[in-house]
Amino acid sequence: MGQYAAPLRDMQFVLNELLDVEAELKGMPRHAELDADTINQVLGEAGKFCEEVLFPLNQSGDQEGCVYEGDGVVKTPTGFKEAYRQYVEAGWPALSCEPEYGGQGLPKFVNNALFEMMNSANQAWTMYPGLSHGAYECLTAHGTPEQQKVYLPKLVAGTWTGTMCLTEPHCGTDLGMLRTKAESYGDGSYSLSGTKIFISSGEHDLAENIVHLVLARLPDAPPGTKGISLFIVPKFIPAPDGEPGQRNAIKCGSIEHKMGIHGNATCVMNLDNAKGWLVGEPNRGLQAMFVMMNAARLGVAMQGLGLTEVAYQNSLAYAKERLQMRSLSGPKAPDKPADPIIVHPDVRRMLLTQKAYAEGARAFSYWAAVQIDRELSHADEAVRKDASDLVALLTPVLKAFLSDNAFECTNHALQVFGGHGYIAEWGMEQYVRDARINMIYEGTNAVQALDLLGRKVLADMGAKLKKFGKLVTEFVEAEGVKPEMQEFVNPLADIGEKVQKLTMEIGMKAMQNPDEVGAAAVPYLRTVGHLVFSYFWARMARIALDKEASGDPFYKSKLATARFYFARLLPETAATIRMARAGAKPLMEIDEALF
Repeated sequence: MGQYAAPLRDMQFVLNELLDVEAELKGMPRHAELDADTINQVLGEAGKFCEEVLFPLNQSGDQEGCVYEGDGVVKTPTGFKEAYRQYVEAGWPALSCEPEYGGQGLPKFVNNALFEMMNSANQAWTMYPGLSHGAYECLTAHGTPEQQKVYLPKLVAGTWTGTMCLTEPHCGTDLGMLRTKAESYGDGSYSLSGTKIFISSGEHDLAENIVHLVLARLPDAPPGTKGISLFIVPKFIPAPDGEPGQRNAIKCGSIEHKMGIHGNATCVMNLDNAKGWLVGEPNRGLQAMFVMMNAARLGVAMQGLGLTEVAYQNSLAYAKERLQMRSLSGPKAPDKPADPIIVHPDVRRMLLTQKAYAEGARAFSYWAAVQIDRELSHADEAVRKDASDLVALLTPVLKAFLSDNAFECTNHALQVFGGHGYIAEWGMEQYVRDARINMIYEGTNAVQALDLLGRKVLADMGAKLKKFGKLVTEFVEAEGVKPEMQEFVNPLADIGEKVQKLTMEIGMKAMQNPDEVGAAAVPYLRTVGHLVFSYFWARMARIALDKEASGDPFYKSKLATARFYFARLLPETAATIRMARAGAKPLMEIDEALF
């Protein structure tokens, strides 16, 4: 079945030593009294829940899967419902929600760390409550006071869950093509009809009600994305007392049989004059839904980190125990018939790749979560604005870079196991299957790349990118004169300059031919991803150097991993920059008939 232990030591390193969250919270009046000890205690309890309750259900849930029982009824794998009951009773859904709706009011970064552990332990199960947070954020931002009063306390308590219903059989990312119709009943409610597909957690038996947020068109809506409205369509229409009442005409017609994430129901949802209520303004539903979509993209980033971490833990344990051949430099375990495979350089390459990408992702994603808290809660308006810009800029990088890396790392984990890797009982092949899906949904990683380059960088002439560049420059200027930091600062400064030049070059070419953006976007995003990781690995190396003399092997390991990252992973950018510069011509000049 494998193993999972919450990586609390590294989580505490990132939060307390790298990000100094206790000091950060002093600038946020609502969180100013929260201390690191309290946060550590919360995460420790969360780790126990993930290790003891969720992880034992991961493999069995994958093998059993969800079952469509007909007439809109879906049964989740054995144990999922009981685990969800324990999750709700312990108060985990309310962790970072507003106290006025029954939440505990903790910072978003605490909830983010919880979801890393939950995704490591059981991604399929975690998607049920995960989507509820997106629905909560959307209704908090755009719901009417009446809607908030009815729905938010239930979502916060976890007794109701949420979904986002966007995709239709004929349109995925191109939401301007959607056909689901909404017509007014004249009493403030609407009748919705249409079909949505690929709806994660669209039906299940965990909670007493499901709150679907549905994109649809009003009769007089303009074409394209400017004519999309957003509606609340609950599975059970709330009764006057706020409890689930009449069954609504939105039902699951079937569930998909997927390559992975079998424990989560991916549903076809049919709306047949289902009753719904408008969220926000007519024809401005996509803007409201973006709140949920961005939350989901950050959630996918945490899925990537979670799978990278658990795959690494298992392949590391295996590599220390599995005996195969002798070290090329002579036996390392002469008392045994062969050496453990961790002595072999290429096995170490795969393990260190997983370790570097996991720890880099943890630093990046936790920092991003702190920026979200800054955006929402900091006392200084300028700080809030800068944090908002950085989150907007880097959300597509988080989603795509972390999920791309997770697929690479889970493949490495499978490879470390050799023949046992693709045998189901060892669990590694499940992580590969699950990780591959994460690269596709919530906007494929190519769509994330287009969003980064086209909307977040070129659209504002690089203004948001310069804000992150300023962080890099300040660190380089502060540390570049110190001899012990040269091996980290010099490559960081180099990749920073290269990203700046590459951005300007692509921008100039795109003014002549818009296809240049599409041709460069994917390698450009990977280049920016490495810029971000270089920044955080250099910062972590600084801390490790300062504390190496303590004798704590944690810092020695951190420093060695930083050196590996700069020596073996960052050089990927030599290729990605060259690919981005190759432009559109090699892709577009070939006639379609010649494919």
